[in-house]
Amino acid sequence: MKSQTEYKLASPPEGAISAVKFGPNTSQFLLVSSWDNYVRLYDVTANSLRQKYSHDSPVLDCCFTDAVHAYSGGLDNTLKSFDFNTTAESIIGSHNNAIKCVDYCSDVNVVLSGSWDHHVKLWDPRTPMCSGSYNQGDKVFTMSVCGEKLVVGTAGRKILVWDIRNMSYTLQKRESNLKYQTRSIRCFPNKQGFVLSSIEGRVAVEYLDTNPEIQKKKYAFKCHRIKEDGTEKIYPVNAISFHPMYNTFATGGSDGYVNIWDGFNKKRLCQFHQYHTSVTSLSFSHNGDVLAIACSYFLEEDNPPKPYPEDVIHIRSVSDQEARPKFTSSGN
Repeated sequence: MKSQTEYKLASPPEGAISAVKFGPNTSQFLLVSSWDNYVRLYDVTANSLRQKYSHDSPVLDCCFTDAVHAYSGGLDNTLKSFDFNTTAESIIGSHNNAIKCVDYCSDVNVVLSGSWDHHVKLWDPRTPMCSGSYNQGDKVFTMSVCGEKLVVGTAGRKILVWDIRNMSYTLQKRESNLKYQTRSIRCFPNKQGFVLSSIEGRVAVEYLDTNPEIQKKKYAFKCHRIKEDGTEKIYPVNAISFHPMYNTFATGGSDGYVNIWDGFNKKRLCQFHQYHTSVTSLSFSHNGDVLAIACSYFLEEDNPPKPYPEDVIHIRSVSDQEARPKFTSSGN
């Protein structure tokens, strides 16, 4: 049931949406990267497009470093920054292949870019220049900052954990618990672990602490699957976003559904109505009151619909009932 708690953003991107990210300490400003070569800044409260800047090719990811500075990268191999106050645009640096991930670590004040050239690079936003390049052994598909740690998911289902303050060696190398390609990784706000999703309708909850007692708590579950006429269709789980207060998380899939989960208590808290096409990115605002839901068609079927479904960003108010754990178990 759609209600007044949800609306579409005006002036959406004109290509598939690769990422939506709320600004720090705001439910008002949303950064959006798209395959139409643009990064856009929306004021979701006023439902208006504030500003946009372009790359030479599709943009695969973006992030805020503070309320007025954005970083972005994509198929032009170039990391750019943009100042929304002055509209000054800067080329910060580049990789030897597409930049798939761009993130910011506030604890260390460093921008991170992950690329299909197998490397993660660190960038000092004050200078701005590259402060290091680190081989991940394969294409970087997804990454997430966890306090002072970085969790990287690569091709070949590998997961690497780094200490951003000392990147001279890898803290941990793991293989994904999921049998299929990793699509997204996001870390728990309490920094105890991370959630990863695969292209084959599954999500895994993992813990960073290598203590065997803690590792016993890890598990995986099936989701984003639809039974039709006795057969089960299995969809990629494209997006994960954590509620910053409750450590619950939302997942979005190519089935067009968004679910909210309580990872510690192994429960689904709610499922929203089905959206018109694949959910490609999700972002909770800083207090968890609002969830941005990007819907774009990602050429996933053998016989794609013509014309392609439109690219839409839904802004949805999230209630406590939808996102809060039903009870707190011991040890959380």
